[in-house]
Amino acid sequence: MEEKFPLDVSLVEELANQPLLAAYLEMNHLKRLFRQGWLQAGVPREYCESVAEHVFGMTLLAWMVVESGLVADVNRDRVMQMTLVHEIGEIYTGDITPGDGVAVDEKHHREREGALQVTNRLPNGAEWMALWEEFEAGETNEARLVRQLDRLEMALQAWVYEKQLGMNLEGFFQSAERAVNNPELKDMLKIIGNLR
Repeated sequence: MEEKFPLDVSLVEELANQPLLAAYLEMNHLKRLFRQGWLQAGVPREYCESVAEHVFGMTLLAWMVVESGLVADVNRDRVMQMTLVHEIGEIYTGDITPGDGVAVDEKHHREREGALQVTNRLPNGAEWMALWEEFEAGETNEARLVRQLDRLEMALQAWVYEKQLGMNLEGFFQSAERAVNNPELKDMLKIIGNLR
């Protein structure tokens, strides 16, 4: 996994008696972990977003979509929390992509173990873990929305890279098109596609 620099576990251990600070330090590592799919597609490191930047973009997008009334029957707070925790499994595993050849079940297992390692420090860690599991299962209205926003945000970032770097990132758009089925989000995806 390519990172700006690795997580210094000794710093986490130094904060062992301060679990909130230790967990924050672990989660802060997502700011230094590159989104591996972009690197694999040829995005130069100096332009490559981090996992935390993706989470930030997704959280903004989720807030805008929910607050605008484009999506009904979801709990806004739950959606926002889920966007914030959906990548915590990558803190220790890294950003595993389909191109890495890791089976879906194995990826889930590794990321779950990583998420547990962090959330077990928190007094309300079970709540964080439940949100992560809910996202992974994709069975609630909130989880289905967040999973689709994950892909829509990816497509938006791909469009930015295509425009700014002159790349062709068709595979990312195809992935988003397969995953996004909410009519309003699909319309957004179509608008982006028409601007390519």
